Amino acid sequence: MKAKNAPASRSRKKKVLERAKGYWGDRSKRYRRAAESVRRALAYAYRDRRNKKRVFRSLWITRINAAAGEKGIKYSEFISNLRQNEIMLSRDMLAKIAAEYPQAFDAIVGEAKLKKTAA
Repeated sequence: MKAKNAPASRSRKKKVLERAKGYWGDRSKRYRRAAESVRRALAYAYRDRRNKKRVFRSLWITRINAAAGEKGIKYSEFISNLRQNEIMLSRDMLAKIAAEYPQAFDAIVGEAKLKKTAA
C-alpha cells in the first residue's frame, strides 16, 4: 500500500480552507474552489497594496488642490512655489494640514505666494 502523506496534505488543505472562511458558497467549503479563490485573492491583495499608494497620492493632491483653490492659487503653482521657497512638506502632510489646521495652511500658502511675487 502506497503512503499518501496524509498529515501534510491535510494541513495544507486546512490552511487554504482557513483562509477561505467567509467566502460565499463552495468557495469556503471545497478545497479546489477555495484554493482558486484564495490564490486570486492573494493576487488582488498584492496588486492593490501597490495601487493603494497611487490612490492615496491622488486623494492628497485633490485635497490640496481644493484647499489651495479656496486661497486663490492653483495646485501646480502652489507646489512649484513651495519647491522654489525650499519648503519641503510631503503631499500627505500638506493634505492633513489643509484639512485639520486651516490657519497653518493659510500661512503656508502665504509663504508660497510671497515667493511668487519675489521671484
